[in-house]
Amino acid sequence: MIVAVVGISFAAFTYTKEGDTTNTISTGTVTMTYTEGQNGIEIQNAIPMSEEDGKQLTGDKNVFDFTVSATITGKTTIDYEVVAVKNDQSTIPDENIRLYLEDSDQKDTGYTSVFAPNKFTGTDSVSSYGAPAGTMQLAHGSFTNNAENGAQTTITKYYRLRMWVDKDYVLSDTSKTYKVTVNVYGKGQD
Repeated sequence: MIVAVVGISFAAFTYTKEGDTTNTISTGTVTMTYTEGQNGIEIQNAIPMSEEDGKQLTGDKNVFDFTVSATITGKTTIDYEVVAVKNDQSTIPDENIRLYLEDSDQKDTGYTSVFAPNKFTGTDSVSSYGAPAGTMQLAHGSFTNNAENGAQTTITKYYRLRMWVDKDYVLSDTSKTYKVTVNVYGKGQD
């Protein structure tokens, strides 16, 4: 009998080369601030109105102005969403309420529609940003600091929310209210 022995050999090696490329790792510190003039917007015994009239509402208790801003240090991006949270004491049915959101890069000027007039519709699950079930997403956006030297940047977005009772709602003798608060949830990009 002939016995054959098979041997296997292999070699492991590493290769290192110095080059001219600078490798940079950037991290960011993100601080989100959310300021508002009041806690939310509330309708009390409002008269139903058309979409055209609702989109033109002005003044206290008709318009809810707020800002979302981020201060970013380092080269990074933060994504965020703006959500409405319905107050449990609201007595007007959701299908009869209209929410309308606009935004601008400047305070009190240049607003454009980001959420067309629509009834309140809460979500069934937690959003990818962390907003709880039952909230309604009104807008989402991103703040990015592209500064090469990692300098701190503050970015602000101005929002204006309007809410009204739909023109087809039938008024009753009892007092009717509807209130929403606005929350902002954010997360850094991976």
